[in-house]
Amino acid sequence: MRKRQAKKRPLLPDPKFNDQLVTRFVNMLMWDGKKSTAFNIFYDAIEIVEERNQDEDKTPLELWKDALSNVMPHVEVRSRRVGGATFQIPMQIRPDRKVSLAMKWLITAARKRNEKSMALRLAQEVLAAAKEEGAAVKKRVDTHKMAEANKAFSHFRF
Repeated sequence: MRKRQAKKRPLLPDPKFNDQLVTRFVNMLMWDGKKSTAFNIFYDAIEIVEERNQDEDKTPLELWKDALSNVMPHVEVRSRRVGGATFQIPMQIRPDRKVSLAMKWLITAARKRNEKSMALRLAQEVLAAAKEEGAAVKKRVDTHKMAEANKAFSHFRF
């Protein structure tokens, strides 16, 4: 185990929206170090969200943030061995991990969709998540259900 936890590196905000959360999302979206391609995919997705958005009082970036908050889990199950048996123990999630999981689930769900381009997939998943539907939101609901089902083991928390 390492002696000290690695310190968090500061993220530069993205050029268009001047938001660090967008940069973090794009870093997760990126493959093979192709950051400019990832930024293009994200910005194209945001434009598609703007075109297809029925809710006129929200900007596409606000809609994306709403989608992200709808996907964020509040509890998760962690495996813990107690006396030879492995229990799934529900635990609260740290705020930065909530955001990370939400981003990962949103991107994974978008990649599994079957639209033509990644920008279109991401836009559709964001719109679905903003309405509390779609695969990413289902993942959060499943995680919460699993935690609820294993509530009896919460006294094993460490």
